[in-house]
Order: sequence, then structure tokens, then C-alpha cells
Amino acid sequence: MTARVLVVEDDPAISALLRDYLLHAGYQPEPCADGTLAWQRFEQEGPWDCVILDLMLPGLDGLQLCQRIRSRSAVPILMATARIDEFDRLLGLEIGADDYLCKPYSPREVVARVRALLRRAQGRLIGQAGVELPGSGGFNLDEAGQRLGWRGQWLNLTPVEYRLLRGFVQQPGRVFERASLLDLLHADEFRDVSDRTVDSHVKNLRRKLEAAGCGGAAIQSVYGVGYRFTAPG
Repeated sequence: MTARVLVVEDDPAISALLRDYLLHAGYQPEPCADGTLAWQRFEQEGPWDCVILDLMLPGLDGLQLCQRIRSRSAVPILMATARIDEFDRLLGLEIGADDYLCKPYSPREVVARVRALLRRAQGRLIGQAGVELPGSGGFNLDEAGQRLGWRGQWLNLTPVEYRLLRGFVQQPGRVFERASLLDLLHADEFRDVSDRTVDSHVKNLRRKLEAAGCGGAAIQSVYGVGYRFTAPG
């Protein structure tokens, strides 16, 4: 079944470009230029498989719309914005966006991010069964599929969250300085990251581990240094 993508973008040229690229990639894009209308369509015309969400919109803005969508659904959300202010990026992640891109961006990259989000959400990642990591308290790593699981369930992680958690569970007990964690973020071509960005991703990881039954306290803060992973009992 063709994945339906709600494209919430008020710039006609960008919206049309994204529509063409998503169609070519085999998806069913549904453009919408207004935040309030997008919320109505999300509720009335679902289910949706992914949402591409601009930050600056008429009606509801992108942050408000993201928050409403996340209160009702776990659908993958890719936030796209021309505003590169750190507060906006962090707030978007904290209220539930799965990934974000800063304008100007390549439409090919948008398609690649959508494809990755859909693979994770639908459990269609390619690769061998995960290998249990010693001393991790039950975590499994599927390196080829870029996913991590805990005691029989795969975790729904963004690419950055995957790399951060992989680093933690591969070395339980190690204290990671923030500089080391920033290197993991740079692997995803994030060039404007900061300590606060790391803290935001760790906060989201803790929330997802808590929801999976692992316990958010598995990732512990080490005052003045960074973070340490302690295997759950």
C-alpha cells in the first residue's frame, strides 16, 4: 500500500517540488498550506504514514501543529524550517518531532529522511536479527538495519537517537563527555549542534526507554561531565 505523506508547507514552489519528488519515490503526497486546515485534514482524512511539517505557517504554526498531532498519534514527523534558532529546533524535538531539516535543503534529502522514518515506524528495516550486547541488560543491536531493541521489542528511534543509544549500550558504565556525544551527532551532518542539543536528544531517549519498560534512569547525568549508561536490572 502506498504511504500517504501530509506535506504542510505554505510556499507553493517548495510544496510542488516536494510533491514531485515524493511522487517519483512512490509515495502519495497530500499538500496543505495552512496549519489549521492541516490539523482538520489530519483528523478527518487519516490514517497518515508520515507528516512533513514547516515551522512557519498561517493558522496554527508548526510547533502547535506538531504538539496536537503527537497528542493523538505516533506518526513520524519531519519538521522543516528556515529558522535555525536553537530554541526552535530543541522545542520541536521535545514536543515530538522525529527529525528536522533546515532550509534550504535538498528534496532528495527530504525523500531519504521520509524513507528512513517510514522504515523505522513500520518495522521494515533490512538486516539480520539483532545480536545481544553483553552487559547491556538485554539490548539487541541490528547494525545493518540501524536499529536497537530491548527484550524483544525494537525501539522507534531517530537516526541521531540510534547512534547515541548505540554508543551508550556498547560501553555500559563509561562516562561520556559531551564532546564525545557531539561527535556522534556530527556523523549525521549536524554542523550547528550544542550541548543543549545533546541534552534534548538524551531527554527524548529517556522518554522512549521509559515507555518501553526499560526505565529512563538507565542514562544517568554525571554532573559537569556528561552521561553514563547503566544496564537495567
